[in-house]
Amino acid sequence: MAPPASRIGFVGLGAMGTGMAARLVHAGFEVHGFDVRAEAVRRLASAGGRAAASAAEAVADADLRIVMVATAEQADAALFGAAGAVPRLRPGVAVVLSSTVVPDYARRLGQRLEASGHPLLDAPVSGGVVGAESGSLTVMASGPAAAFAAAESALAAMATHVYRLGDAPGIGSTVKMVNQLLAGVHIAADPRVLFEVISKSAGRSWMFENRVPHMRAGDYTPLSALDIFVKDLGIVLDAGKALRFPLPLAAAAHQLHLMGAAAGLGREDDSAVVKVFEKLAGISVARGAGAGAEARAPLTAPPRSAAAASRETPPRPRGARRSRRPPRRR
Repeated sequence: MAPPASRIGFVGLGAMGTGMAARLVHAGFEVHGFDVRAEAVRRLASAGGRAAASAAEAVADADLRIVMVATAEQADAALFGAAGAVPRLRPGVAVVLSSTVVPDYARRLGQRLEASGHPLLDAPVSGGVVGAESGSLTVMASGPAAAFAAAESALAAMATHVYRLGDAPGIGSTVKMVNQLLAGVHIAADPRVLFEVISKSAGRSWMFENRVPHMRAGDYTPLSALDIFVKDLGIVLDAGKALRFPLPLAAAAHQLHLMGAAAGLGREDDSAVVKVFEKLAGISVARGAGAGAEARAPLTAPPRSAAAASRETPPRPRGARRSRRPPRRR
């Protein structure tokens, strides 16, 4: 059984990865971090971590490898690319994949790493930037016992809930896929309607309570980018298609997030999906979020232009006969 890790190679210092790596440093681990963005590496160094020039350098002599990149393609590059980590990993060193990926990818990655002598822990996380920075993430993990043993102390430093879901990679990603389905559907709902009532009623959800305040404040500073939900809900739909299982709510939520990405909102916070509704309805959630009866009044449609009004058919005079249309051919 692998010993607990003390030196960790961490790749992927994005919105959540930075917080996760900082929690490991705070817990006393020696963290060597790499990201394609130099400023992210500098932030880790200023928090007490060690800067690495490549994914391979980050894992030199590491006891554990954590991957927290955005996509499966990035994970492949970090592990098997020209400057990838696997050739530099000592035999038996476990890899923790905390990215949200297609379950089948996690299964195949587990097989590839097993062939090179490295157990994989499929361990996607939930909790957002706040959870990453506070060490209160939820981890949905599956993999061999050796991977759990090697990663146990590191996971405890980053999370308050670690669910051991099975002994094979792919199970953790499947559970995360279900989580993203529910989360994506909830934040794609119209956020302006009775927020206070819903947040105290049976219809509430963590995503609704967490994201709607950002919408009401008009603050879309990216804590979790909208583009991430385009990817994650795409994973959900691909899995449903493979299983021939209908997912109409997921499809609708995916289309709404895709509309937001197409409108240039992909790098904004995922709560910016509300801008799709604002554009379609001609409203502003932030302006309508103030106190008072006026703010709570139903939003009316924008006034029609004179040109639009002139195009309307004038009312038919009383007593006028309707014109008869010729019968439609069948």
